[in-house]
Order: sequence, then structure tokens, then C-alpha cells
Amino acid sequence: MAEITGDQRVQSEVLEGLATAVNHRRWFVELAVPHLGDDPIEIGSGLGDYALEWSRRLPRFTATEADPDRLVQLKERLADQPNIDVRQMLLPHNDRGDYSAAVSYNVLEHIEDHVGALRSMRDLVRPGGAVIIIVPAFQFAMSPADIATGHVRRYTKRTLGAAMTDAGLTVEKIHYANALGLLGYFMATKVFRLMPKEGPMVKVYDTVVLPATKAAEQRIRPPFGQSVFAVARVPS
Repeated sequence: MAEITGDQRVQSEVLEGLATAVNHRRWFVELAVPHLGDDPIEIGSGLGDYALEWSRRLPRFTATEADPDRLVQLKERLADQPNIDVRQMLLPHNDRGDYSAAVSYNVLEHIEDHVGALRSMRDLVRPGGAVIIIVPAFQFAMSPADIATGHVRRYTKRTLGAAMTDAGLTVEKIHYANALGLLGYFMATKVFRLMPKEGPMVKVYDTVVLPATKAAEQRIRPPFGQSVFAVARVPS
């Protein structure tokens, strides 16, 4: 039976804090755009920040949320967006669909049966479409913040790639992203045991550190990062 993990109040506080990291969000928005197609579904839309960014570039978009309270907030926030459909979804499930892609950022790490969740995403997407994933990287960075927000694991390129392959997907692209973010996250959450919330640290990171990190990583892929980004295809 699928379950919602972690303290939902803490998760919402973290989502609200990270919503202020505008440059970070725009970077990760851009990573997915070439693979979304014309009618994608997002798994775990949270407060809708990514959904709003992606939907401006697409004719149709579906946002989903598992937590009932956040689902209400999501519907209210996106009510005036005619090209966005909002629905509840908890993975794994047995639904099938014909979406152009399924995109899910920082969700898979919450799900015990992550291979089953990836199969569910695969089954929502038409043959040849993409499953686009971002997850937190490296188990050594697992911190009290991870535990409080319901993370059951962190990933490497190898472990995420293996899970996608086991789910019947063909991995097309996989790499680490935000190398300096990993160092900052480790120090803030594991050493100083802080929660990643809105504040001066997030603002300085987003306005000063992140643009330089993004520019460097557009030239050279780093051997580590705060996140793993992957694109896999549904077999034709």
C-alpha cells in the first residue's frame, strides 16, 4: 500500500522556503523543457512553482499532488490557469495514460517502492515519451532534514539508473547537478543541523553561488552534485 511519508507540515515549510530560490528553480525548469513534449504530467507538484513555469511554455499540463491538504492549495493556486489540469496521485498505482512525458522532481526519494513508482510513471506516458527525474544525491548527505521530510534514500547516477532500468525504461541522459549546492547542503543540514528554509543563506546561494555553478556546469559535468538529473524513454 502506498503511503505519504514524512512530516507534511515540515515538508510544506521547506517547499515555501525553497520557493524563494528563483534561479535554482529556473535552472531545473530548463533541464526538463527539451524532453516534456506537448502534454506532460508532473508527479508531486507541491506548491505548483515548477508547474507554473512549465505550463507557460506548453499547450497542456497536468499537475498532481498526493497530500490532500497541499492538493487543495495547489488547486486554488492554479485555478486561473486554463491549460493546467490538477489531480490527486499517489505512487505506485495501476493507472495508465497517454501523456507526452512524466516529470517528477524530488519525489522518488520519498517512496519505498521506487521501482514500482517509476513503472507507474512509465505507464502514464506514451511509447517514446520521457520520464524525467531529479532526486537528491549521495547517501552520505542524508541528514535530519532528509529524515524529517520523509526521505528514505538518496541516489547516485548508478542507483537511479538501475532503478529506471528495472522499471522498464531506457536511460537516455543522467548526470549530477549543482556541485557546490551539495557542499552547502551537507554543511547546513548535516553539520549544523539546519532546515533548508527561507533566509539569508538561501538568498546568497541563489543569487551569488548558483549562477556561477550553473555556468560552470554547462561547460563541464561535475563528478558529484546535490541532485541527480535523469531522462529515460518509454520503449516504443
